[in-house]
Amino acid sequence: MSDSGGSDKGGRDGGQRLTRGRGDARTLGARLSEKLARIGYATPLHNRKLRGRPPLKLLAATADPIAGDIMAGREIAAGKLSFGGHAEAVRTLNFATSRAPLAWREWVHGFEWLRDLAAASDRKKGAIVAELVVEAWLASYREYDELAWRADLAGRRLMFWPLYAPYILSRGDPIYRSLVLNHLARTARHVDRAHEKMPEGMPRVEAAAGLLAAGLILPEGAARSVRAENALRKALGDVLLPGGGVASRRPSDALALLERLLTLRAFYEARKVEVSEVVVEGIETLASGVKGLMLGDGRLAAIHGGNICAPERLAKALALVGGNVRPTRNGASSGFQRMDAGKSVIVVDAGPPPAKDAGSGAHAGTLAFEMSDGDARLIVNCGGAEGAAAVLPEALAGLLRTTAAHATLIVNDTNSTRLLGGGGLGKGVGEVVVTRHESEEGCWLDATHDGYAKRFGMLHRRRIFLSADGRDIRGEDALEPVRATRLLGRRKALPFDVRFHLAPGVEATPTADGKGALLKLAAGRVWQMKVRGGRLTVDESIFVDESGKHRSVAQIVVSGETESGGATVNWSFKRASK
Repeated sequence: MSDSGGSDKGGRDGGQRLTRGRGDARTLGARLSEKLARIGYATPLHNRKLRGRPPLKLLAATADPIAGDIMAGREIAAGKLSFGGHAEAVRTLNFATSRAPLAWREWVHGFEWLRDLAAASDRKKGAIVAELVVEAWLASYREYDELAWRADLAGRRLMFWPLYAPYILSRGDPIYRSLVLNHLARTARHVDRAHEKMPEGMPRVEAAAGLLAAGLILPEGAARSVRAENALRKALGDVLLPGGGVASRRPSDALALLERLLTLRAFYEARKVEVSEVVVEGIETLASGVKGLMLGDGRLAAIHGGNICAPERLAKALALVGGNVRPTRNGASSGFQRMDAGKSVIVVDAGPPPAKDAGSGAHAGTLAFEMSDGDARLIVNCGGAEGAAAVLPEALAGLLRTTAAHATLIVNDTNSTRLLGGGGLGKGVGEVVVTRHESEEGCWLDATHDGYAKRFGMLHRRRIFLSADGRDIRGEDALEPVRATRLLGRRKALPFDVRFHLAPGVEATPTADGKGALLKLAAGRVWQMKVRGGRLTVDESIFVDESGKHRSVAQIVVSGETESGGATVNWSFKRASK
């Protein structure tokens, strides 16, 4: 996503222009090179390059600063590897005959699940399970395998095997111990050669981070650490945006990356060496971005299918950062805008969808917003489960990607950006223009997207005002004809809906005149909503919570039709209680 100044297609001057990126423009030659590299990794020549002196021990004991999921860990401790709806028993685990789905195999190969096991089990009990899995894994994947040795998954192992060495190296068998340590060394040599062949984005970051962990924790790793730091700097440059956003534009991905860098920092601290500047700066940037995407309940905004995450997880990550983390408010590059005053917080998705190769599973929710009052959400998007343990049914996950599943305007029941199979996005929003103005009275946000310009000849313009005391929110959604439409004239009226999905526990009571509603939060606080320019109804909706489970909620829908000059809907929320 790029940004530049200038005027939008509707003729408004000024504002920050955010343009949807084209994605990873890998050439045919680059893709062919990657394929040939994978073929080469399976040859005896590559295998010989992985030989070297086996390490006798790790250079330091590194404690994982990030806590695992206790509920998931209990299943693992009970002898069941369960992920994404698939489970296999540890004691009968046979990778050679397993027909597990890809997502499960990736999860197992990365060994990040050791974090969950440790959260639910002490070393003595957890080691029984962990060593059974490692032993079965080495029996099948001691030598190169295209998936198991993929550089990003291998990078995860280089990080999580040393972190949980007390769990996987508990037995007194010297042969088993030698196999594990030797495999770590061989894996590091492989990733040292393979990380640059990974696609840009998180896969390359994970490979570089694992390589850096190996350089710090395995003997004779000084030169490898330097190479890995340079690789991580380059990989983060493709993922991390100024202000703390990430290329996928999914808040939960930003949190996951922050946690990965905090974990990597622990390896430096265990060795008592200075933390690399690239790690320090990455942590600081991500922390500001993540805090800017948090609502008053301590959870993340539900954008692009990312899970809202447990507040304890977010609080822990920010506490580990240390210092006074200042939230990013004007995300001119990340495309997120935060407005906060009094007890009110608003987070607006004021950027185009992610580039093709950066956002698998991305949503068509441009200009949607979420809002909280104190520690309770009021307006939400329907959300998603990316980053949660639960897996949503495919049909439901598809519905959650639609524009109608977001607190924004939709024209003719048509998504602002086309949804493609496999989690991709097609044509639609290519550009968003944003203007922000702050004064003693409050904060104004003015944003326009072009997702309906080519199909319907209309721009969607959304304006939001938040008063300085946080008790008065005013908004306007307008459909403005583009210049060609104004010249040619458009006779056909287009139906539209402006949707405001309500958080769990919020009760909506329409007013008698049909032009407003009273919104009562679970804690008893009341907001008065008024609308002008459309018909207000209350309908059913759903919301995906932090566990990844969906819950029934309500939504307010303001419906109307465009006229020759477009359409305008005005709406407001005023806090009616103290």
